Amino acid sequence: MLAGVRRPVLGRVRLPVLARLLRDPGGDRGALTLSYVVVLPVVFLFLMVIVQASFWFLAKDAALAAARQGADAARSLGSTTTAGPAAAIAFARRASGYLLDPSASATASRTTVTVTVTGTVPSFVPGLPIGISETAQAPIEQFQQ
Repeated sequence: MLAGVRRPVLGRVRLPVLARLLRDPGGDRGALTLSYVVVLPVVFLFLMVIVQASFWFLAKDAALAAARQGADAARSLGSTTTAGPAAAIAFARRASGYLLDPSASATASRTTVTVTVTGTVPSFVPGLPIGISETAQAPIEQFQQ
């Protein structure tokens, strides 16, 4: 190299460096984008599973509360067994939007009443029906002298 001769500079990058970058673009260009393409669907799937599990938990809790309400209505003194499912369905429709298409049934023995509430969970994932069923049992109130 000759003393006192400066190489031409393009901006802040010297020409030989720019020429080398143009000749050899590097082996890991686009690696970050490729890793996002692989990782982001897994992250989104994980988030969807968390949301769906939350819907399931809230629907299960609503069905159990409705079954308890129905058992309380059916076990009271002077009530009939049919009052339980009616009270359970009314409670499920009024109290929660997380239990879809609620239905209820009741069975009674001499001393206990059992109310079962069934329904479906709202689906965050299209085409994934999840059924749910909860049962509550209570003693029938009886007047004894």
